Amino acid sequence: MKARTAAATLLILVLALVAFLAWRSVVFVDEAEYVIVTQFGRHVATHREAGLVGKLPWQSAIRIDRRIQIYDPLPSEFLASDKKTVNLDVFACWEVTDPKRFLETVGDPPGAEARLHDIVWSALRAEVGRRQLEALVSTDAEKHELDALMDGLTGPESAVRAAAAAYGIRIVDVRLKRISPPAQVRDSVFSRMRSERARVARQFRAEGEELALAIRADADKTRTETLAAAYKEAETLRGQAEAEAARVYAAAHEKDPELYELLRTLEAYRKILDEKTTILLSSDSDLLKFLTGGVSLDDPKPKK
Repeated sequence: MKARTAAATLLILVLALVAFLAWRSVVFVDEAEYVIVTQFGRHVATHREAGLVGKLPWQSAIRIDRRIQIYDPLPSEFLASDKKTVNLDVFACWEVTDPKRFLETVGDPPGAEARLHDIVWSALRAEVGRRQLEALVSTDAEKHELDALMDGLTGPESAVRAAAAAYGIRIVDVRLKRISPPAQVRDSVFSRMRSERARVARQFRAEGEELALAIRADADKTRTETLAAAYKEAETLRGQAEAEAARVYAAAHEKDPELYELLRTLEAYRKILDEKTTILLSSDSDLLKFLTGGVSLDDPKPKK
């Protein structure tokens, strides 16, 4: 009975040892990482493809993230060529391209970021030091060089990429989040910016007023020309109407001069007499005859 128990225990121990060795001999490689197999600190193999890979039980597996990493340090102060300082808040995107060299030179992401800081910030200080502050903060497209500076840090022939490659790292991009003047000159910079914006606003207002005056003058000219043309046409029509009226009056006078004169006289009286009119007439006035008894058309012509 004791022999059976000892044999069962030994079998369990053997199976556990086999399972442990099998567990130590299999490594799962994720698609977002590299796996480096080492033996007593010496590089043995690098696995880049996702899946299960084997190794010896006494060998170690080191995992390195192959995705793009972001290094975002605190803002730093840089000195321009005109001895003026500026604060730049910059971040760098990087990835591991040579896991063996990465492991041998920097070892881990914090070590890589320390190297990146030295490389990128040294190059950035050199580039800023070759330019004046106006070239970094100007709104004039011809003077603005900040974008060209940032693009030059990650260009194909840039020293930054060459230096990073020595550590098995590729710098994907370096970009600016914020640029600001130092605290001691910030008020004067903002005051200058406000003055510049006020100058531009005054220029726009002056141009607008000039344009408004031109539009108003053109409108007044058009109005004067239109009124003159309308007045000319009105006078022409009035002259034609008066001529036509004179012709009609003349024709009526020719047909019956006495009737025409009577009607014109009555029309004149109708216009000058109303309820509030008071007149003094002599006894032989034609108007008095018209008002009291009227006249016959056969009567002699009334006296004026």
